[in-house]
Amino acid sequence: MKGIVLAGGSGTRLHPVTLALSKQLLPVYNKPMIYYPLSVLMLAGIRDILIISTPRDLPLFERLLGDGSRFGLSVSYAAQPVPRGLADAFIIGAEHVGSDPVALILGDNIFHGYRFSERLQAESRDIDGCVLFGYPVTDPQRYGVGETDATGRLISIEEKPRVPRSNRAITGLYFYDNDVVDIAKNVRPSARNEVEITRVNQVYLERGKARLVDLGRGLAWLDAGTYDSLLQASQYLQTLEQRQGIHIACLEEVALRMGFIDAEACHALGAELAHTDYGRYVLNVAAEAG
Repeated sequence: MKGIVLAGGSGTRLHPVTLALSKQLLPVYNKPMIYYPLSVLMLAGIRDILIISTPRDLPLFERLLGDGSRFGLSVSYAAQPVPRGLADAFIIGAEHVGSDPVALILGDNIFHGYRFSERLQAESRDIDGCVLFGYPVTDPQRYGVGETDATGRLISIEEKPRVPRSNRAITGLYFYDNDVVDIAKNVRPSARNEVEITRVNQVYLERGKARLVDLGRGLAWLDAGTYDSLLQASQYLQTLEQRQGIHIACLEEVALRMGFIDAEACHALGAELAHTDYGRYVLNVAAEAG
């Protein structure tokens, strides 16, 4: 399975800060925001990842992540000159996807929970259609909402409904079979010239090949797209990390745990940042694994 992180857009809700810097490069507590969606793809076992951003911001992502080899990844980059909707990622990334299934994650979405990696890997196997991930919220009117039958098969998808049929918001993480590339290319753009992800999902729904996985309790889903949500996410992560002595979305640790790199390589990465708490944590992770 290939992976795509959509880290474009103008970040207008975070102006004036994002007038000079991509939203996905802002810190969420002690790491760049993009570390969190990247770690989700890695936890799903995905190593070949495309990052889509604006022409202005791509060099900064490349400076941060390089070709990904230090994490045992293959990271490439593509430009989205103007925002054209989420599904535009499959048109831009068609060559990257090739003949494989693909996972798309939004660059400002944060997931954390017990045994999340196992769940991701299970859902990414033998995909036939699309797999969406639902999360219960108190204000479903603000989201795309999925309604399912008893087996988890999607019955309906509504975008910001006035009277929601369920309380399960569709998160910014999507798994698709390879048909998604052609579907995205053939979906009619909206009035704002956007290739909407809901329209792509609707095609799968009409084919009877759309499933919604209920993430439910025990897992946190955070959107860091506003100043308030950015602060709330940072405070949540700070509390967990300081109380448990862990680093959430530490790419070096995830790469080691997933078998993408060995303890020696992890130690070398930690040594580069040994003057920081983050680097010392990586060194400890490597020592425990060695």
